[in-house]
Amino acid sequence: MSVESEASTDVESAVVPDTIDRVDADGSVPAARVFERLRDVVDPCSAATGSNLDVVAMGLVKSVDVDGGHVDVEMRLTSPMCHMVPYFYEEVEGKVGGLDGVESVELDTDAGFEWSEELMSEGARRKRQAVLDEQAARYEAERSAERTGASSDA
Repeated sequence: MSVESEASTDVESAVVPDTIDRVDADGSVPAARVFERLRDVVDPCSAATGSNLDVVAMGLVKSVDVDGGHVDVEMRLTSPMCHMVPYFYEEVEGKVGGLDGVESVELDTDAGFEWSEELMSEGARRKRQAVLDEQAARYEAERSAERTGASSDA
């Protein structure tokens, strides 16, 4: 069963665990449960800026394919120069591999050319912009204080 990511979903509209069966009738994990677990994987670049957005909200998860006990996750990178691929492998394997019914996890990443801000959920875009606005205001206040201090020293 392959499921494409719905990048337009809101950060706050995470799948509610009580509404998801732990395993399907054939013993495999539902793709929705995999997406739910992927919401626990924080994008490290967003964490570095203080946004702490998960990979689903960021639009980084392109698809999830569940075949029995094997789960294949396809992710978009935000840049061809992304150095966080080992982190993503470790986090995805650890989070998804811990689900009942999952025997193996494979993560495939693209070359970093497909992702754009439009793939982010609306809530993620708002949160990211709020953090950027706050950082810009703080930077401008610091620069203003430096200029004021420099002119009073003269």
